[in-house]
Amino acid sequence: MTDLQLACLLADRADGITSARFRSTDLRVDRKPDRTPVTDADTAVEDAVRAELAEHRPGDVVVGEERGGSATTGRSWIIDPIDGTKNFLRGVPAWATLLALVEDGTPVVGVISAPALERRWWAATGEGAFRRVGADGTVERISVSGVTELSDAYVSTTHLGSWAEQGRRADYLRLVDSCWESRAFGDFWHHCLVAEGVIDLAVEPVANPWDLAAAQILVEEAGGGFTDLAGERRFDGGNALSSNGALHRAALRALDG
Repeated sequence: MTDLQLACLLADRADGITSARFRSTDLRVDRKPDRTPVTDADTAVEDAVRAELAEHRPGDVVVGEERGGSATTGRSWIIDPIDGTKNFLRGVPAWATLLALVEDGTPVVGVISAPALERRWWAATGEGAFRRVGADGTVERISVSGVTELSDAYVSTTHLGSWAEQGRRADYLRLVDSCWESRAFGDFWHHCLVAEGVIDLAVEPVANPWDLAAAQILVEEAGGGFTDLAGERRFDGGNALSSNGALHRAALRALDG
């Protein structure tokens, strides 16, 4: 079984758990020390994925949002069992399981599975980026948009308050003022939309490695650019900008003032 095949198997396992718990009346919700919510589905998914990896890739490191761990040199699996937990617990269907294999600091496999949206995206180094719509839908190769001017660009972010918390609200508004249209799709979804060519820019003022590793390889294999807000090509810089590539430098300049 290839690493990509394994990642898709892990996503299938996760989808079975999350779909069964979505909108359930007995969903258990706790708060972590940083006050973000965690449900019993989050921990169940991560535990199931870790068990599968222990069987199929016992020598690999595993890093997850709920159970911890640290990526090292070599091979590390980065797991976000439910990205968009607030949506999940409120019954909003925009949430996903994110899985990435990172080798020596670079994502080489990524799968993003959003069963309530009936969508899955995946990529592997040198193999392109793909999506499937519907459980038995047609698999399509995806690519970023051809927009070349910020004034024609469609940009998305997460919660605007996050920019204020980072002292960068004016930076984001400057980018928005330079673009044609803006929305706040947030979380995994806006990076997937960049990879599909539906929007042109997705920007996050604060994010964790498990939020971004799968998104990085998806966007890059779709022909786009992915960096932190300092312009470094990485998923662990604490923030992120994904783009169609052509707009990347202009977006960074707008954010930097």
